[in-house]
Amino acid sequence: MTEDARFEDGRERPLRLKAEDAEDLKVVAALVQDAVFPVSEMEWRRNHRRFALLINRFRWEDKALVDRRRRDFERVQSVLAFDDVMAVRTQGISRDEADVVLSLMTLAFEPAEDGTGRILLTLAGDGAIALEVETVNATLQDVTRPYAAPSRKAPEHPD
Repeated sequence: MTEDARFEDGRERPLRLKAEDAEDLKVVAALVQDAVFPVSEMEWRRNHRRFALLINRFRWEDKALVDRRRRDFERVQSVLAFDDVMAVRTQGISRDEADVVLSLMTLAFEPAEDGTGRILLTLAGDGAIALEVETVNATLQDVTRPYAAPSRKAPEHPD
């Protein structure tokens, strides 16, 4: 006699998502909320029209499982990349302070009348990154194995 497979038997796999519109971007935004990264891990390749971040994202998709199994919360290093970027503007970020760690709160797409738009990455404090884009073309890809979150807690936000 064989048993049915259980959800818990599934092997964890790294995330690899693509966002091609504002609705897709909302899913990516939920997964990168509370990601942290040093200023030195931002890269704008103007000739390739690509802006990328190497982030340490909290594994929100794993939170319910962690609560049930009583194990440590996890983070994972991921590349968050945006293609078809025409310009990048920042506020409250100094490239001279490469070791400063930034915290990503959310990202959103603001469409323009001509089909282009702006992707706004809102950071904790007064920081922000605005990407002028031809279209929404973002990817989120885990590039390391998950590791125990140093705080051993889930991020919290006051109401």
